[in-house]
Amino acid sequence: MNKLRLLFSKTGRAVYISHLDLMRTLTRAFLRAECRIKYSEGFNPHPNISIALPLSVGTESVCEILDFRLISDMEPGDVLDRLSKQLPEGIEALEVYESERKVKELKWLKVRGVFEYDTADTEKVLPRLCEFYSRDSIVISKKTKRGTGDSDIKPAIKEIAFALDGGDIRLDAVISAQEPTLNPELLAEALRQLCPEIAPDFAKFRRIEIFDENMRVFR
Repeated sequence: MNKLRLLFSKTGRAVYISHLDLMRTLTRAFLRAECRIKYSEGFNPHPNISIALPLSVGTESVCEILDFRLISDMEPGDVLDRLSKQLPEGIEALEVYESERKVKELKWLKVRGVFEYDTADTEKVLPRLCEFYSRDSIVISKKTKRGTGDSDIKPAIKEIAFALDGGDIRLDAVISAQEPTLNPELLAEALRQLCPEIAPDFAKFRRIEIFDENMRVFR
């Protein structure tokens, strides 16, 4: 059986499901849908499914992809129909197709965010945000596998723009998805560390689309 790819969204209350719980949820959905996933061999077999870019808890997405293999041949449309009936609220199967591109080709991620301020005048904050992100470098302290270290996140930001959105400020950005990976939450964290007077009181993000290195939509 050829490798298949599922394009799905994770929104609403489902954003609070952790990555491991999401994997369990999807595995059970395949089981209930009678789409038999291929398992690894050995003493501790596990389902052969993988999500390209694990999503942080609290972040929405309409462009998640999961690769899987089935034991027997099934039409992608049939798999989609069956899965759609078994997924919980907030997780929606959008498309199932044969994957032809390797995940390593995935490079850029388009995100949309909202910066909320309790008392700050957003009309005055807006130009300062634009100025902050126009810096040549934005070095922050962040956790790594080896501990805490300094990292310049500016090279991982391809595009970023801000606009007033009611009483909030909307952010649209294209950031690096892999090598290096930039968690969009670090866009707000950079403000908290380096310019706290314009840091949002609350920030939320949504993944909008994924691209290859040449900014072609990745599927």
